[in-house]
Amino acid sequence: MGISKYPPKELVKAYDILKSQHVPCLIYQDKYSMLVRDPEKDHMAINEKYGVGFIAFSPLAQGVLTNKYLHGIPETSRAHKSHGFLQESEITPDVIQKVAALNDLAQQRGQTLAEMALAWLLHNRQVTSVIVGTSSLNQLKDNLKAKENAEFSAEEMNLIEKILG
Repeated sequence: MGISKYPPKELVKAYDILKSQHVPCLIYQDKYSMLVRDPEKDHMAINEKYGVGFIAFSPLAQGVLTNKYLHGIPETSRAHKSHGFLQESEITPDVIQKVAALNDLAQQRGQTLAEMALAWLLHNRQVTSVIVGTSSLNQLKDNLKAKENAEFSAEEMNLIEKILG
């Protein structure tokens, strides 16, 4: 069984209930990306304690961790629509500044921003897998390039932490 998006205290209770019923929980799924790092606070340690894997969804932060929003919000983008998960108000100047700095690092690494963002997740030993919501086979192929360079130097990791603040 797998579960998704529980607050930390409820997550522990859920794991205990499953264990008491002899139902193995294999995976926990939550939103996680360079820009959304809430699972690092509690969830990953809880998962590790219970031996449960972690799957990250929305690894590109609804497309923000691509080059799509570097120069503003395109009229055809999901952020420009009045409904949906990504709202225009979430793409602040601070977010754009972080994304631009991350994009510069990605280029230095010979990657696109999306490739580096996925590689950063795959580099984390607590991340079992990443759900990529591709809309075409070409996007899937592009996302697979992340595994070609999923190693980061300590200097790169420190720079990423500095950028993300």
